[in-house]
Amino acid sequence: MKRIILNMAALLMLVGSFVSCTKDLDRFPVNDVTEDKVYSTFDGYKQALAKVYGSFALTGNSGPAGNGDIQGIDEGTSDFLRLYWWVQEISTDEAVVQAGWNDPGIHFFHPLNWTDDNVIIKGVYYRSLYQITLCNDFIRQASDAKLAERGFTGKNADDIRAFAQEARFLRAYQYSVLIDLFGNPPFLTERDIPGTVLPAQIGRDSLYGYIRTELLDLENKLPQPRTNEYGRADRAAAWALMARLSLNHKVYLDEVVPAYYREAAVYAEKVINAGYRLIDDYRQLMLADNHTNTSEFILTINYDGIRTKGFGGTTFFTHASVGADMPASSFGIGGGWQGIRTTKNLPNLFPDPFGNEDQRAQFFTSGQSIELSADPAPSFREGYAITKYRNVTKSGQPGSSPDFADVDFPIFRLAEMYLVYAEAALREPSAGNSGTALNYINTLRQRAYGHPGTSGPGEISSSQLTLDFIIDERARELYWEGFRRSDLIRFDRFVEGSYLWPWKGGVANGTAVPAFRKLFPIPIADINSNSNLVQNNGY
Repeated sequence: MKRIILNMAALLMLVGSFVSCTKDLDRFPVNDVTEDKVYSTFDGYKQALAKVYGSFALTGNSGPAGNGDIQGIDEGTSDFLRLYWWVQEISTDEAVVQAGWNDPGIHFFHPLNWTDDNVIIKGVYYRSLYQITLCNDFIRQASDAKLAERGFTGKNADDIRAFAQEARFLRAYQYSVLIDLFGNPPFLTERDIPGTVLPAQIGRDSLYGYIRTELLDLENKLPQPRTNEYGRADRAAAWALMARLSLNHKVYLDEVVPAYYREAAVYAEKVINAGYRLIDDYRQLMLADNHTNTSEFILTINYDGIRTKGFGGTTFFTHASVGADMPASSFGIGGGWQGIRTTKNLPNLFPDPFGNEDQRAQFFTSGQSIELSADPAPSFREGYAITKYRNVTKSGQPGSSPDFADVDFPIFRLAEMYLVYAEAALREPSAGNSGTALNYINTLRQRAYGHPGTSGPGEISSSQLTLDFIIDERARELYWEGFRRSDLIRFDRFVEGSYLWPWKGGVANGTAVPAFRKLFPIPIADINSNSNLVQNNGY
């Protein structure tokens, strides 16, 4: 089931050797492996596609350390998921980091006072642009002109063109990350040869339109839902991204467009009706053999403890959330890193923090204080630990390695689409049916309360289904999956004083922060080296 990533790990050296990344995104040969050699065979194209996908899960070409894709950052901290999770979660009420954690710049996120030279911000910025560069290169090499030049015809040529559609989707996904985090990032497509042009900005609204146009075209060119290899994009992934993007349109366009809420509901329901279903036990979503959760997972970043070694991804989740007093063996790891926990806001959303009612509550509370005496917290005993990610199988067996996790990470899963539909219907009544929205939410809660697919405790009434309920339900269902910052911004709760959490703004009980913090700064190194770029307001 994890075949694509297993193949990638074996192939990265070949393709990665001729694509490197610096802060200006130049591509340059570092040995005698050139693009003409790599793309001279059909297998070479498959290997290049493997690099495009593999860059989501891996940090470089030599295992966990030694030859990172991104310069200027410790390779162990440079993988996409770890970086994206830092900026999306540590900046919110869902996560806090211990004082002793030494990722450079990490302690500026929870009080929301980062600068334009923050290493973590630079890391996620360059990682996303690097992955876009890989996609652009593959798309360029898969053009009809290049295929004809290299003598590809028939099925091989058609398959390569199909691979290019997947690369287009992955590029659209990375641009969706950048538009959310940075607003107006530099923009490049396959028509721009890195090193020959300085990337320019096209405006947040124009970038939004570009991503939408790409997704609308791709929904008829990607494989049908659930027909592609596990871990690779299909039409359902494009629908899911369109639903997510449409739901968030007000943030990106600074105006409400009712048609986009209708679009969010339409595309969410396309996914819902494509043959997916929730797995029965929420507590089995993030385990070492969760590659079997294909009924719920739409697109995943695949990890394997033997073949995708790195200190980010789900290895980071399974290790950093475990403390010295927690039974590391029950998490399938050799020892915890004692780094990340949650504030009291998250456990307080559940009827109890022990999962006796809502089974989505997965907290380690023994010997832990729910209160935080400072930020960063001086002790790992402050704040509840999260046990959602565990490197053990559904039968309780440890993963393939105590050092690196087998747990796959869902970029999109079905539960999010239920929540998107319900929120869109609440924000714009013409977007969806209120009874359908209520049914989708109660389907989630039936599973959460231990009776999947049947009525019982935990269900809500139509009068309880409000936007306030939705933002809390999204936290209960999707916590620590990289949604919280975006959700709080969409609900006007991120910088505002109307919603607080411990040490927000550097104050014990929380305080409002300036509105410009809704966006991260474009790294000052890029601003200084590229006269085409304009910094975000406030930095």
